[in-house]
Parts: sequence; C-alpha cells; structure tokens
Amino acid sequence: MAKSQINNMEIVLKPIATVKNTRHEPIDDNWETIIADIELAEHIPTEAFEAIADFSHLEVIYYFDKVKSSDIVFSGRPRGNPNYPLVGIFGQRKKDRPNQIGLTTVELLEHTGRTLKVKYLDAIDGTPILDIKPVFREFQPKTAIKQPAWVADLMKKYWK
Repeated sequence: MAKSQINNMEIVLKPIATVKNTRHEPIDDNWETIIADIELAEHIPTEAFEAIADFSHLEVIYYFDKVKSSDIVFSGRPRGNPNYPLVGIFGQRKKDRPNQIGLTTVELLEHTGRTLKVKYLDAIDGTPILDIKPVFREFQPKTAIKQPAWVADLMKKYWK
C-alpha cells in the first residue's frame, strides 16, 4: 500500500460491548479489586459468547473514549515520573495514545447470557469494547519476557 493511501485511510469501528464497573475516573493504580461486567451491544447477538466460558482468560481490546485529542502524546516519562527514562508512546502502555486503543488480558469469572464478569480489566465504567479474544497458550510468548526495571516500579501498585 502506498504511503498516501495509509495516511488517508479511515477505519470505522463499532463497539461490540460496554464496560460496567465502579471505577469512573481513569486512575492508574488499585485495579485488582475492580470486578467488571462486559455487556454486549444490542447489535451483537447473544450467540457471540457461545462457549466463551471454556476459557479462563480473554484479551479485551477497548477504546479510551475519555482521552482528549489534545492529551495524546508520542513520548514522555511514564506517569510524568522524573526518575523514569524518556520513553516513546509505543514503549509504554499509557492511555493517551495516538489511536486511544487499550488491551488487557482479563480473567473470566462468569458468563451469563449477554454479560461477562471479569477481573483485571483496567477500563472505566462506560468504556466501549472493540473486540474480545480468548487467550490461547499457543499465542503466549515462547521466550522470557524482557522489560526495563522502571516497569516493575511503575506497576507495583497497579494490581493492588
């Protein structure tokens, strides 16, 4: 595809579900206690969740709909912490991303009709869900995961 075609491409996505939980502000830490419901959108048939309970974990792709275009960044210190290095947006998981897309692996607790109850979904109440995929062991990394030391420091309170 030519460069001009990529720059002019428009992608339209329609949410397939919505997050329902008690978190209304995009706070960076303390997500472990948040249990979320993922409720299918009206245009998605219930059968889309058929056999999903056979899986323990799901990948949830969602849209940071509360991020303002003026907040989007391409680099910076994670959480503005001067002790962390300057990192490009694709070297961190900040919400203020060019396409405002989030991705999290969640634990599926329960499936009832048009609703999934999940743990470890770091999306606030009302967040639009773009897609859900089951986690396959075969798609997980085959080698050790490498990450800089600042990540462990940043994440120490995230799932508390």
